Amino acid sequence: MIPVRGYRDAQVAVLGLGRSGLTAALALRAGGAIPVVWDDNEAARQKALDEGIEVADLTKDKSWEDVVSLIVSPGIPHLYPTPHPIVQKAWSHGVVVDNDIGLFFRSYATQDWEKFDTIPKVICVTGSNGKSTTTALIQHILNAAGRNATMAGNIGRGVLDLPPARDGDVVVLELSSYQTDLARALAPDVAVFMNLSPDHLDRHNGMGGYFAAKRRLFIEGGPDKAIIGVDEPEGRFLANQIRQDKTGDPVIAISSGQKLQGQGWSVFARKGFLAEWRKNRQVASIDLRDIVGLPGAHNHQNACAAYAACRSLNIPPKVIEAALKTYPGLPHRCQVLGKGKDVLFVNDSKATNIDAAEQALKAFKNIRWIVGGQAKEGGITALAPLFDRVKKAYLIGEATTDFASQLGTTPQSQCETIERAVAAAVADADAGDVILLAPACASFDQYPNFEKRGDAFIAAVTPHLDG
Repeated sequence: MIPVRGYRDAQVAVLGLGRSGLTAALALRAGGAIPVVWDDNEAARQKALDEGIEVADLTKDKSWEDVVSLIVSPGIPHLYPTPHPIVQKAWSHGVVVDNDIGLFFRSYATQDWEKFDTIPKVICVTGSNGKSTTTALIQHILNAAGRNATMAGNIGRGVLDLPPARDGDVVVLELSSYQTDLARALAPDVAVFMNLSPDHLDRHNGMGGYFAAKRRLFIEGGPDKAIIGVDEPEGRFLANQIRQDKTGDPVIAISSGQKLQGQGWSVFARKGFLAEWRKNRQVASIDLRDIVGLPGAHNHQNACAAYAACRSLNIPPKVIEAALKTYPGLPHRCQVLGKGKDVLFVNDSKATNIDAAEQALKAFKNIRWIVGGQAKEGGITALAPLFDRVKKAYLIGEATTDFASQLGTTPQSQCETIERAVAAAVADADAGDVILLAPACASFDQYPNFEKRGDAFIAAVTPHLDG
């Protein structure tokens, strides 16, 4: 655990006692602060009491008399669509509002680092899609290269649950827009911006606010290296804002699908090949086409981002190439489960929006598509140009009726559940087909999260796998 610095003997309130909130309270106490906590859930409050942490009803003005800071968990709105009432209480009492990411950046570096031969590094990854895979891939490459790398943040463990830094450590953080928006301190050594597509717009009052939340990591964080996906206008704008001159420094531009030219440092993937260019010449190339853990153009962008991050830490291209070939992939993210009777089964339960589902559809052909759940605004109409890749759709969840009409003439079957969808798809499948779970929907109509939905798919598929 990383003891929080700067609050010794001061009272700090924590709102929300999920994974990050309870860890923040414990880390505050480890650093000498006096945490007081609140959660609307009685079981969560009891868990804090079991840890010996004081529970205070922060809806009451009397609870704020000695509080100097409020730490807010990422799932709690602090501005849009409406600030949480307890956040507004903090404002009215003059209490500064922060989150665990801000606490991490003010506490991770210590005087002990002066004794280290290699100063620890923090790599932060943000964007709409691909964050988790890129974060995990960076950690995988660094560990394969002999560096001690740990991932945390929006994936794995809470940031304050990490151990104190050791000589040469690298922390790789996946950061959501909720986390970057509120943190009062941001200081990554390397920051990665993957891409931007509409998501969480209610929490940011539109695309402008959403982009602004992610932009903070770069403009206020001031990384030594900024790895920027330039396939959307926002990425090109951000890269232009950060670069100092025509050499592009400190930007490493990345792309999936376009060749990047110029004097700067770039990494891009085209037709299945990753290329690194510097000063208008190619310095390395990797064939990505047969890497099982990274199927499709969207994963090639993830590979470019991870490659660039590791090159910024001077990991050799050949070492990165070898590590890419051993990357197993993350569960529920275009996860290749295996084959049965020459039919490929792919679990992309994390494809909770149409942009992620689009990438999955682009990655395969002859698709038997399991789709549906709790639909998001717009449904799947924007995916119509890819329906010719779908041999048949198998509809599940709340979205069944709406998606049936949106699919038009695409062959379809209304299955309601994943188990029925898998059974129907297996019965219909021909050799060379791909049975793909890419719901383009939230899971909350039938499952508490996308992981449980993916687990249900795996359980239904397992009896049909070879071996």
